[in-house]
Parts: sequence; C-alpha cells; structure tokens
Amino acid sequence: MASRRTPTLPFDIAPFAPLIEGIVALLHPHAEVAVHDVKQDRIVAIWNPISNRSVGDESLLGELPAHESGFGVLGPYEKIGIDGHRITSVTVEIANGAGLVCVNLDRFALDSAIEALQRFAQAVTPQPSALFERDWREEISRLVDEWCRQQHIDRNRLKRDQRIEIVRLLDEKGLFATRNAGTLIAATLGVSRATIYSLLQKARS
Repeated sequence: MASRRTPTLPFDIAPFAPLIEGIVALLHPHAEVAVHDVKQDRIVAIWNPISNRSVGDESLLGELPAHESGFGVLGPYEKIGIDGHRITSVTVEIANGAGLVCVNLDRFALDSAIEALQRFAQAVTPQPSALFERDWREEISRLVDEWCRQQHIDRNRLKRDQRIEIVRLLDEKGLFATRNAGTLIAATLGVSRATIYSLLQKARS
C-alpha cells in the first residue's frame, strides 16, 4: 500500500489503488508507482518508494519526455535513478489529465541477468581442426543442429519429409559411408535404424 497520503486530494485515486497495488505486488521489489497532481506538481501518493521520494515532494514533471496534454499513455521511456540504475518508466493520465500515475521499473536485476547471459553467449573458440576433422560423429551432430536452427524446428518435432531432407544432406556429405553411421543418425533423429535407411532410399530416389 502507499507509504503516505496527503489529507486532501485534488482527485479521487481510490478507484486506481487496487490496480496500482497489483502492479507493485507483481513487480516487487523492483517497481515504484507514484501518483502526481499535475496542477501542484506534487506527489500525492507513492508505493514502494525506491527513489526515496515521499508524498508532498515535487513531481518534477518537466523532466518527462516531450508530450502534449491528453496523451493517455506515455512511454516506456528511460531514466537514470539516483543510484545510477537504469529505470524504465510508463506514465498514464488519470482524472481527465489532472493526475498522472508513473510506474518506474528498476532494471538493475534484469540488466545484470542480460549481461551474464551475453557473456555466456559470446562466440567460443572454433573447434580445433586437428581434433575434429575426422570426427564424423561430431559432424553429424553439427549438421543436424545447424539444419534445425536454420529451419527454426525443434529436433524432436521433425516430420518425415524434414527428416528426408536432413538424411539427404548427410548423404551428400558422405557421412553414410562410415561404419555404424546409420545407428548414430537414427539416434540423432529419434527414429529406428531401419527407418533411417528407408529415408535414405527415399532421399536418393
């Protein structure tokens, strides 16, 4: 709930309070929601004040992105918090423009997670050719994976005609010439060895 409220309000925020409290609960502890009186340029209610502001503080509405009255919803737009964290904000008009509801989401946790994922996703050193140039098992796995990625298809959801295309590709690369390759390809595509050779016959025809 709001930390403090002024004794008298220029408009009724009670109809909006349950929705605001729901937003704060959903995004807790990363979101602050403030209600502003446009005429007085003051905060009249605030939930989870991560910006250390209080009811009665100046709203500083002049810091909002350029806009005209009657905008309805403004944003998302970016701000920088007092702690240096990036903040994504959305501003919504209420009470026929007499009030504003500002939702401020502290992006620190999200940005940290994105940074960590990007580090893991960085390109790794290419496979040493001396180790893998004769590894037909690795080649089969790589080619199947690349084909599925390019077609945006889950390997476990391949249809018969798609498996035929993959088998044709592997055959063109000469990978069926290796002993026991059929068994590995069958396991890779999730079918029996007999099915693989049936698909191979179809691909060659």
